[in-house]
Amino acid sequence: MKSLFYLLVAMTVMSLAFWAYRENYRTQDALSEMEAVQRDIAGLREELFVLRAEWAYLNRPERLRELVGLNAERLNLNPITGEQFVGAAKIPYPPPPVRHPPRRPDDFVPPTDGAITDQDPTPSEQEPQ
Repeated sequence: MKSLFYLLVAMTVMSLAFWAYRENYRTQDALSEMEAVQRDIAGLREELFVLRAEWAYLNRPERLRELVGLNAERLNLNPITGEQFVGAAKIPYPPPPVRHPPRRPDDFVPPTDGAITDQDPTPSEQEPQ
């Protein structure tokens, strides 16, 4: 009986050691993967910094003025003047929403062929079939 107990304890210790060994290597793999992702993030941040610097360089006002001067005739660019603006009264805004539905005309005659009238029962008043 003692030998069976010792064998069981030895097997448990060996299985726990194997589990700890696997978990150790899984943790190391996860840490190395995390470091690789962190390096990728750092590289992308550096690339973003360079792209923002290039964008700022390309959008300098003096460079844009020079490009406009070179291409003004071909693009038909003109400076903005005050006559190009209109007053707010000339803007076609949509009509305000209707608060009440329109009234029926006094001479309105409802259709009779197959039309629902006020005398017809509502769905809640109808008997279940």
